[in-house]
Amino acid sequence: MPTSRVLILGHGYLGACLAGELNRSGNSVMAVHRGDREAAPYALAAGDVTSKESLVQVREHFDPDVIVHCASSSRGGADAYQAVFVSGLGNLMEVFPGVPVVFTSSTSVYGQTDGSLVDERSETLPDRETGRLLLEAETLARQSGGIALRLAGIYGPGRSVHLRKLFDGSATIEEGEPSRFLNQIHRDDAVGAIFHLLGSGLGTLAGATFNVVDDTPITQRECYEKLAARFGLPVPPLAPPDPDRKRGLTHKIVSNAALRATGWEPKYPSFFDAVERDPLLVPSIRSQVCPAV
Repeated sequence: MPTSRVLILGHGYLGACLAGELNRSGNSVMAVHRGDREAAPYALAAGDVTSKESLVQVREHFDPDVIVHCASSSRGGADAYQAVFVSGLGNLMEVFPGVPVVFTSSTSVYGQTDGSLVDERSETLPDRETGRLLLEAETLARQSGGIALRLAGIYGPGRSVHLRKLFDGSATIEEGEPSRFLNQIHRDDAVGAIFHLLGSGLGTLAGATFNVVDDTPITQRECYEKLAARFGLPVPPLAPPDPDRKRGLTHKIVSNAALRATGWEPKYPSFFDAVERDPLLVPSIRSQVCPAV
């Protein structure tokens, strides 16, 4: 990609990986984080997207060509979503006027429950206030001349709810048919998508929305049955659906056709490709469940 000055809001699971990839490619990177001072081969700045004053201080040291907002709400509720995503986007647009923002949203904005195929033109009627706030933040990002990326459930080294639950014995398969679809994306493929779109030039993509998801939706039942067979473990028992599930009680297949049409391809087309080919994925989850293994 052409050398750029990229400001990343959020130096967590996704942001740190993206910052490293951009830095290795010769881009000038500054990552803003809320925690203690860290060491990295690129610039780090203490700050908070919810604090306009801290962003003004960042601006004194870094003049970005593009901003990537991938800060986390720390699993908070509507108030946290309002502060980090909606107000946070407003702060960025005020402190860095004219700088396009790439905003990492979520496929949870699609509220479909009928197992249908959804794309970026599909109706967005999330059943939770958090989803509605994400849609509001998406609009702000597009208004900045940037883009909105609707990421499916992120997994990767150190993070996979399905592997962890299988290994620790807490996994259950939701009762009823049909089994709901799981839409996922490996962290490295999410980073690859952002890197690819930045390199494609936001000028030609301004105002766009893309789903960031792998090629192979799977049902929850299929996921656990295949994982159990792969690792020689019992198939999890049936249980009622969890009404408090983070991404809501949805059931849909999310299409990545629009993103693929830009030239992006996932390294891991399916979750099971990653289980077999990512050398860090399974061992990292096993070590969390059984540290001595």
